[in-house]
Amino acid sequence: MAAPIEDYALIGDLQTAALVGRDGSVDWLCLPRFDSGACFAALLGDEENGHWRLAPAGLAPGTPCTRRAYLPGSLVLETVWETDSGTVKVTDFMPQRDRAPDVVRIVEGVSGSVDMLGVLRLRFDYGSIVPWIRRSDGHRVAVAGPDSAWLRSEPPVKTYGRDFSTRSEFTVSAGDEVAFVLTWHPSHEPRPALIDPHESLAQSLADWREWAGRCTYDGPHREAVLRSLITLKALTYAPTGGIAAACTTSLPEEIGGVRNWDYRYCWLRDSTLTLGALLAAGYGDEAAAWRSWLLRAAAGDPADLQVMYGVAGERRLTETELPWLPGYERSAPVRIGNGAVRQLQLDVYGEVMDSLHLCRDWGLPARPHEWKLQRCLMEYIQEHWREPDEGIWEIRSPRRHFVHSKVMAWVAADRAVRALEADPGLPGDLDGWRAMRDEVHREVCERGYDAERNTFTQSYGSRELDAATLLIPRVGFLPPDDPRVTGTVDAVRRELAHDGLLRRYTADVKPMDGVQGNEGAFLACSFWLAEALHRTGRTEEAHHLFERLLSLRNDVGLLSEEYDPQGMRQLGNTPQAFSHIGLVNAALTLFPPAD
Repeated sequence: MAAPIEDYALIGDLQTAALVGRDGSVDWLCLPRFDSGACFAALLGDEENGHWRLAPAGLAPGTPCTRRAYLPGSLVLETVWETDSGTVKVTDFMPQRDRAPDVVRIVEGVSGSVDMLGVLRLRFDYGSIVPWIRRSDGHRVAVAGPDSAWLRSEPPVKTYGRDFSTRSEFTVSAGDEVAFVLTWHPSHEPRPALIDPHESLAQSLADWREWAGRCTYDGPHREAVLRSLITLKALTYAPTGGIAAACTTSLPEEIGGVRNWDYRYCWLRDSTLTLGALLAAGYGDEAAAWRSWLLRAAAGDPADLQVMYGVAGERRLTETELPWLPGYERSAPVRIGNGAVRQLQLDVYGEVMDSLHLCRDWGLPARPHEWKLQRCLMEYIQEHWREPDEGIWEIRSPRRHFVHSKVMAWVAADRAVRALEADPGLPGDLDGWRAMRDEVHREVCERGYDAERNTFTQSYGSRELDAATLLIPRVGFLPPDDPRVTGTVDAVRRELAHDGLLRRYTADVKPMDGVQGNEGAFLACSFWLAEALHRTGRTEEAHHLFERLLSLRNDVGLLSEEYDPQGMRQLGNTPQAFSHIGLVNAALTLFPPAD
């Protein structure tokens, strides 16, 4: 049985990330990038697919630690075991790299004496390749094809091979420290320079705490907001500024089901919400880097605008299945790549326009060709907004006229008009864009609104509802006190309720999205509901929902994509940027910082 998704903590170096279980096992790590092949893939299979466990000897795999926590203001994880013979602590982190990625694990005796066991199984290419292992200058060296990994310890600890794994047995007493460093590099290149694990720890703490210290939010939930911001930072690919939706693939939305997707890429629709969260919390540099990534990714023919890109802006994200991995708790297939990359999702045009408008409002200096790109996007959306699309939730069934997509087309026109009104010197079709804005607004209110039930629907002519319509007041399509807005909030809350949380869309019509099975409550949508309740005057209810959502975080403050209220467990890829963006924006809305 796999560990619960919420058992995992995150460590990373701003180019990739690893998941560490409560039992001291690193069960997921892709090297050298978020979207590279995994060398530890036990998360989607078993130990034979790769892992690195470091824990007191004699404990069965899966036995949880006594306690664990991130060191304050950092992504450095401390895991503590209290045993009959003594107490031991393991500190896990990945230092921000100069060249090669390193995973550092420092074992420290706290009291008494504890026998420790380390088991390292490297399995390259998503758990499918067993490397050759040899010794070299006190290292264990694993090589297979393009991949090479070096393991060493300070002070040296004897290692031996068993069952295609590298094992180490040693004892720590109070005050003893043993540091392990695992370093990856391309197998055709020389071994990279060695790092000092203790100096790296001090530098990592300093780096993270300096970054955390820039957070300007001082509301009542500052620690929760800061942990979410640190998580977003950890999902950032530093060389480009792109932010991955998650560091995992194929963690299921339904245990045993087929709703298993690869989220190790950057979605354009996250851009506005991400930028707003970063700017409001004082992270202008990160917002500017994300905008730069956005401009590079969106450059080119507007007809070729994709909903997602690789962390460096790659366009080809071909979806394939990995049959040798059985999947998390037998949730198959395991997928890499994402077929939704080729879908038409008209809402992304509005999200890109809104993101760049937000940057302008916040005073970020304009970038070369930024307005030219926006004009090209507007020309495209003017011509194509009337078409059906696959929508925000990336359905794999026939296209529809999704209300949210049309609302975001209105957003695109509205932001373009406002830009020209603020700066008449900018070139653009002011009259045409105003006319488009009015036409979209009129059509959505006529065709996307169910007057009998007083709610906006998921698509034109349907009775199904969609949590994305909760964003209507947030983007300014209608004011929060408009009866159609309050009616939509009430209807969505009533019909999409999942034990007090919220589904994305109506459950009893599935597989309307073209995929079999069901899913849990969608956490980002539940945060949207908290915001919508607050905006429509029900602040006490909004606070209650927000507090409940905070309680769903795991012991180190992380959220996945979804939550199963019946099983009381997290579902989907983790940690999920969209969920943490939802947390930050809801906190900023419900508990604004003091003036």
